[in-house]
Amino acid sequence: MPSLPSSLTSSPRTRRRLLGAMGALAAGPLLPAARAAAPAAAPAAGAMPLFDAHVHYSHDAWETVPPEQAVAILRQAGLQGVLVSSSDDEGTQKLLAAAPDLVVPELRPYRRRADMNTWVRDDGVVRYLEERLAKYRYAGIGEFHLYGADAELPVPRRMVALARERGLLLHAHSDADAVNRLFAQWPEARVLWAHSGFERPEGVREQLRRHPRLWCDLAFRGDHARDGRVDPAWREAFEEFPQRFMVGTDTFTPERWHYIGPHADWTRQWLADLPRPLAERLAWRNGDALLRGGGRAA
Repeated sequence: MPSLPSSLTSSPRTRRRLLGAMGALAAGPLLPAARAAAPAAAPAAGAMPLFDAHVHYSHDAWETVPPEQAVAILRQAGLQGVLVSSSDDEGTQKLLAAAPDLVVPELRPYRRRADMNTWVRDDGVVRYLEERLAKYRYAGIGEFHLYGADAELPVPRRMVALARERGLLLHAHSDADAVNRLFAQWPEARVLWAHSGFERPEGVREQLRRHPRLWCDLAFRGDHARDGRVDPAWREAFEEFPQRFMVGTDTFTPERWHYIGPHADWTRQWLADLPRPLAERLAWRNGDALLRGGGRAA
């Protein structure tokens, strides 16, 4: 499970809530270990396509899962698109070169994974972002870890300014406080809230009502469905905001690349519990519209 960075400076209450939520959600039915260990079969003909809005391909991943193998995993899972960010960005570029029809690249403000804990106070991150943005094209900046008042620090504010200059999405692994601060800096931003903030569905709905340009990924969560049935509170959230959710895996370690296929199977199981038009929105239409269509409604 990804750890909370030491730079988290929001209130102790918020920190306790996030830690508790992450522990509870990680215990959910994300993937049984036995299933994850076995190679996933290709989806059946006519299976619903998926757009995975939360994939990483960092240095330790490409060393153990070469680009050709990684692309084969994605295609075998029936993915029609993946939003990819990496520590460092070379992983994203390798995967993009191997599958330009599949990969939507975004830029993390991390030159290495350890930057997760220090980037908000590291001026070198700004230079790194500026250099990469000048060299390559991206759909967004993220996924970045940002909490509470840290969003007001000079480095995150400059990151937001760079995204604003280029009209890029912000992919924020953040609490609600930081999300609110991002929109205060840039009201017209498009923000993809990683893991739906590890908030309960009621809190997610509150944020979506507050921010019309906020979207949510469901990566590394298991509380929204169990045994192929969608949780009632999450069903209400999906029905109220059918255009604002998208699915995701979160390959934050190399081992999780082998979960992509089984996770896709599990995702299709619970999507089948929703009306087909709503299921298609969550499965791929929302991701395709936001990440390839500039945020147009699906």
